[in-house]
Amino acid sequence: MAQPDSKKIFFENLSGAGKAIAVLTSGGDAQGMNAAVRAVVRMGLYVGAKVYFIHEGYQGMVDGGDNIKEASWESVSSMLQVGGTVIGSARCKEFRTHEGRLKAAHNLVQRGITNLCVIGGDGSLTGANLFREEWSELLGELVKKDLIASDAVQKYSALHIVGMVGSIDNDFCGTDMTIGTDSALHRIIEVVDAIMTTAQSHQRTFVLEVMGRHCGYLALVSALACGADWVLIPEMPPEDGWEDKMCQKLSANRAGMKRLNIIIVAEGAIDRNNKVITTEYIKNLVVKCLGFDTRVTILGHVQRGGTPSAFDRILASRMGVEAVLALLETTANTPACVVSLYGNQSVRLPLMECVQMTQEVQKAMDEKRFEEAVKLRGRSFENNLKTYKLLAHRKPESELPSSNFNVAVLNVGAPAAGMNAAVRSAVRVGISEGHKMFAVSDGFEGFYKGQIKEIKWADVGGWTGQGGSLLGTKRTLPAKHLEKIAEQMRKHNINALLVIGGFESLLQLYEARGTYEELCIPMCMLPATISNNVPGTDLSIGADTALNAIVETCDRIKQSASGTKRRVFIIETMGGYCGYLASVGGLAAGADAVYIYEEPFDIKDLQANVEHLTEKMKTTIQRGLVLRNENSNDNYTTDFIYQLYSEEGRGVFDCRKNVLGHMQQGGAPSPFDRNFGTKISAKAMQWISKKLKEGKRGDSCCLLGMRRRALVFQPVVQLKDETDFVHRIPKEQWWLKLRPLMKILAKYKTSYDVSDSGQLEHVVRLRPTELEASVAM
Repeated sequence: MAQPDSKKIFFENLSGAGKAIAVLTSGGDAQGMNAAVRAVVRMGLYVGAKVYFIHEGYQGMVDGGDNIKEASWESVSSMLQVGGTVIGSARCKEFRTHEGRLKAAHNLVQRGITNLCVIGGDGSLTGANLFREEWSELLGELVKKDLIASDAVQKYSALHIVGMVGSIDNDFCGTDMTIGTDSALHRIIEVVDAIMTTAQSHQRTFVLEVMGRHCGYLALVSALACGADWVLIPEMPPEDGWEDKMCQKLSANRAGMKRLNIIIVAEGAIDRNNKVITTEYIKNLVVKCLGFDTRVTILGHVQRGGTPSAFDRILASRMGVEAVLALLETTANTPACVVSLYGNQSVRLPLMECVQMTQEVQKAMDEKRFEEAVKLRGRSFENNLKTYKLLAHRKPESELPSSNFNVAVLNVGAPAAGMNAAVRSAVRVGISEGHKMFAVSDGFEGFYKGQIKEIKWADVGGWTGQGGSLLGTKRTLPAKHLEKIAEQMRKHNINALLVIGGFESLLQLYEARGTYEELCIPMCMLPATISNNVPGTDLSIGADTALNAIVETCDRIKQSASGTKRRVFIIETMGGYCGYLASVGGLAAGADAVYIYEEPFDIKDLQANVEHLTEKMKTTIQRGLVLRNENSNDNYTTDFIYQLYSEEGRGVFDCRKNVLGHMQQGGAPSPFDRNFGTKISAKAMQWISKKLKEGKRGDSCCLLGMRRRALVFQPVVQLKDETDFVHRIPKEQWWLKLRPLMKILAKYKTSYDVSDSGQLEHVVRLRPTELEASVAM
């Protein structure tokens, strides 16, 4: 996890002096675009470059004039939480012509702009690459027409392009997630959750149409996130006769005491003959064949609207900073690149390689090579489809593999949103593997008390969207009750164990294997905690939901000061000694300072922060945000920091404080946590099945975690050395690298570690040999 310092770039050495960078948004808007624009502007100014807005996308570039304006630090304040794109976006027919691109080149050269950051879809990025390839020719024409001086050709000889994909459809190959996709999933799931309550009341079937053009990602992932009965996507049209199978499935679910049915349809859904499948067709089919009360809901542009999610803000901020670094490092021979997310890491890929692969998907679909189209979408998409099929469609008893194994699943530690989705996934995959599944109530406390019972397929229906822990969970560790736990395992003949929660409990079971033979069975831990403090993983189930709760609350708190005098808010977050929630929440909410245990601070640091904020408040900025992790310092408490800021800021700003408390732990799980929990739980159960069939026990006590680009099974004994047990945090944490980024965007001079940056990769060799990662759902 620790990275070498060989490429650590310091402020004084990272220079964009003499360079001009322009940023534009093009094509359809997407939530998070403003966060990307903000990051490009502030990072560009930070390195000493001039930065320009190009309003109204390529149309503004062609029209010039006031559409191209120089940006200032303050001009991107208060835009992080705004949906859409504040600099405007438009589809421009004129830019598709040579004459239009000539006008655009003239407008850029007049301002000395030779670095373009384009935020848009594959069409926008393809247009940018064509513009780059024609650049020299366009300058030559401008000289012939006496529109620019002849020395301008040499001075502005190369146009550098870096792209960021902003699209809710997530239809661009080469990145796990595009900017806006997670926010669109939030809108869809909010609607589906609301619809499910009314559908249950009236025993109705709802047919929902979601966006995505020719990509079924939104439909597939929202179906996985809400446990939909049926999903229709263009990449994998249903087999002939699907209508009868769907109706049989809906009827069987109703017979199993389910009071509602949800069918999700991608707007580009087709059958095997390329005939469009409409929501009205499905509604009429269900009414005719089953007589169910059926309604249609077309979500439409509500999916593009609203405030961006925490994930999209962080993704866009990371990509924006990476885009500026890429522009600073480009040479005349560097191909246009796109900044992408793979696993938990930003990567740079050749733009046209990604565009060509994206076009190949559509070609495969047009030629009815649907299996290939799914593979071309990427392993994330393929894995989502496999997982959905595994969980949504139960095999008949006669088709299940024979198994005499009993597998128990339990939650431990504090509740975390997404635990229920993980339990549902484990139960259904376990049953599909032929195992008998047992649920343990109230963690290890319930285990030693014998609160163990068999759990069936239908028992976990509707669990995906439920917050908290329906099985019950306690912080009780097993060490003091090992004898009774072993006795219960003997009594119920437990052959394998899946633990969802913290890491310490599984380590205690492993260390007791020498005493209790019953514990010598395959065991797997899934990290689930809002604090994200489990060693061996970059992300834990529940952390994303907590982050969204923090960010939404910070947005509201900051808005409460709108139109009033200058005000600074001091906000305390949870997390124990782990500063993940405070730091990453601060990045997503636009915090001015964040205090955490991992980065010690003293009174001089506090004083410097107050002075820095005071200077900012003397400009047009009227609201400040300071986050403090609950255990960051025993003496510099939230009250102390509030009183210090209040006193030192007297006459410039006033202060308010808020302790967010357990609202960070509650609420329905985010789409990310639902799908992350679902997918890693399915992966864990398949690993357990493999170990049971192989009869191996030596390496069979593992934690399944996200490590940079891959999901990795790691023996818990190896993680012992990586853990600070006193403070219950990993000794090294990847997100600490994001703190300098947060400081840069808050106008602090600091060093920024780019040891993970700078390598232009290729799409074809991007995938690791380890298990498929996909942080993105």
